[in-house]
Amino acid sequence: MDTFLEAAIEEAQKGLDEGGIPIGSVLVIDGKIVGRGHNRRVQKGSAILHAEMDCLENAGRLSARDYQRATLYSTLSPCDMCSGAVLLYGIPKVVIGENQTFCGPEAYVKSRGVEVEVLNNTQCRQLMESFIENNPELWNEDIGV
Repeated sequence: MDTFLEAAIEEAQKGLDEGGIPIGSVLVIDGKIVGRGHNRRVQKGSAILHAEMDCLENAGRLSARDYQRATLYSTLSPCDMCSGAVLLYGIPKVVIGENQTFCGPEAYVKSRGVEVEVLNNTQCRQLMESFIENNPELWNEDIGV
């Protein structure tokens, strides 16, 4: 398995262990993880701390040149908000663990020149399927339903 996806899955597990939603993300530049995050909306009472947003926040301020060399890994297909951050900062590639339980605006992101790779990872899918089954109200809140 991809070591960067493994790191994102570790983040997702942290989120679940903390009582949150099991989605994780890492930002990779030049083969090194520069930011890690997991969905912390529940833990922080936040409206915006999806895994990708937490990851970008934890990476700190980066230059446009840094973002242009970055790859964002996420265990789940990024939503509109997180995809918007990818577009805003010019991140050229997103690697997604799975997009069966939720699929963000992947076609739009691709149409804007971002390379999108979906790995169809079983572990990512099982984490989300189990969570959604056991926490439907919390999941619906997270995706704005």
